[in-house]
Amino acid sequence: QGGELYRFGNASDLGSAGAGAPIAALVSMPGRDGAFVARVDGVVQALGSAKHAGDMSGKFLARSIVGMAVHPDGGGYWLLGGDGGVFSFGDANFFGSTGAMRLNQPVVGMAATPTGNGYWFVAADGGVFSFGDAAFHGSMGSTRLNQPVVGMASTASGQGYWLVAADGGIFSFGDAAFHGSTGGLKLNRPIVGMSRSASGNGYMFVATDGGVFCFGDAQFQGSLGASTLPTPVAALAG
Repeated sequence: QGGELYRFGNASDLGSAGAGAPIAALVSMPGRDGAFVARVDGVVQALGSAKHAGDMSGKFLARSIVGMAVHPDGGGYWLLGGDGGVFSFGDANFFGSTGAMRLNQPVVGMAATPTGNGYWFVAADGGVFSFGDAAFHGSMGSTRLNQPVVGMASTASGQGYWLVAADGGIFSFGDAAFHGSTGGLKLNRPIVGMSRSASGNGYMFVATDGGVFCFGDAQFQGSLGASTLPTPVAALAG
């Protein structure tokens, strides 16, 4: 949350996000040689090859930013507020939001379709909202959850998605295959985000203490689970 970036495996050294408001999202560029960092106050920082296309700096936000998705061509991005308000920048078009709706639970994360012509977002109760060419494949909105949902990721085809809960429970919809979870384990700290593997045949998620959990063909490259961190980990990008 303090802006420090930790890299593992062949992840490029992109520097850090600097000081400021807590981090809401970290999203890789399509070629994975750059990344965007979004803060809860709507400020966006571009790292590596990523190009800044605007942000909500100094603008009114009804709710803090909780998520971000990058257009597949890397030329734009969306920011997501906790009320489901969507803010579009660059060549990322606006396809709708829940900003004017009364939600049962706040929105916690989003994912874009492979075409860039739609997006999903998910609320803490597992409710999923689809816009543009994002097809609805199901949700956990009517199910009693052990822990709230904290993030989501779409499949490579865009015909499915995963939801992850704070205990590491995974919920799969559409063509999203279940590869395992930590839902039955006792975690030291809660999960805060997930990322799909490059092939789409696996996923990984991260806890606030920096512990990383990999499933399917997502390869473990290290973690911060045994380290003393100055601030909790807030997001993961693969």
